Amino acid sequence: MNKTGVLLVNIGTPDSPTEADVKIYLKEFLNDPEVIDIGAIKRYFLVNWLIVPFRAKASAKLYKEIWTPEGSPLLIHSNNVKNKLQGALGDNYIVGLGMCYRNPNIRDTIAEFTKQKVDKIIVVPMYPQYAVSSTGASIVNVKNAIKAQNVKAELVFIDQFYDRTDFQEALLAKAKQHDLTKYDYFVFSFHGIPERQITKMDKSGCCNFSKECCSSITEKNKHCYRATCHQTARTLSEQLGIPAEKYSITFQSRLGRDPWIRPYTDFEFEDLGKKGIKKVLAFSPAFIADCLETVYEIGTEIDELFKENGGGDVTLVESLNDSDKWIDVLKNMVIEKS
Repeated sequence: MNKTGVLLVNIGTPDSPTEADVKIYLKEFLNDPEVIDIGAIKRYFLVNWLIVPFRAKASAKLYKEIWTPEGSPLLIHSNNVKNKLQGALGDNYIVGLGMCYRNPNIRDTIAEFTKQKVDKIIVVPMYPQYAVSSTGASIVNVKNAIKAQNVKAELVFIDQFYDRTDFQEALLAKAKQHDLTKYDYFVFSFHGIPERQITKMDKSGCCNFSKECCSSITEKNKHCYRATCHQTARTLSEQLGIPAEKYSITFQSRLGRDPWIRPYTDFEFEDLGKKGIKKVLAFSPAFIADCLETVYEIGTEIDELFKENGGGDVTLVESLNDSDKWIDVLKNMVIEKS
């Protein structure tokens, strides 16, 4: 009996926090047309002549701040998830990890599946809400690797899972490790993307970037990243009993001068500090594993910015990482698609 391959996909991480390795990672990542979706020539000069030369050194310093003796937190958590899921699924499955950029590479993991003669591959991009530059890029990278290696196995993609009850329960379990009564305010901070990527996905013409536009999920906006982020935050806040006037939905990690979806996380924390808010609990529900964007951007940079503007402390809710409840969610998704 042939086995089923399970491919867990994430964006990736540098091989080390050195400037040289960070530069290689950034070049691979930012030259992907699914990530920076502009003309090829413009993207080439923007990435290779402007962004990477000026960002690599600064980014390397940030990666050094979060790097552990065992390596990249994202890779450590991802490997733990892979190993735990393998144990949970048993011998009829082969669980592999593939990064879109750097290592372990998607191509190598698919080659291993071929050696093991899997007849079906279930691909799980590790992003709860669909976005072109994350889920979409992962799907394209997997399809390209499959085509290049002439793999004949059946392919099944799980393109988002923010609305699964078991996933929501896993997030709630992390939140409930904190005493919510000790906080003045709550922020749900999601990874940002350019507005143009939202409008490109909007086939109905309904998106106008207003609160009303994302007030509910419909057939028209079910794959709108902004709408699904808003729905994720609404669901969590309702389950946790957080009233609407006590939380914000924001977006972080913008790059370049083009408009990205708003409100911006850093601007929001500046305002909260100036308003006299002292204790904020921050959620990052677009990130499955703690990484540079959670540990450093929220845990250090945003915390410092908040204090500089009169605020107190920012406490970050830990990502799912390799928690048992998250492993159960993955196991359930895989079995449902088997």
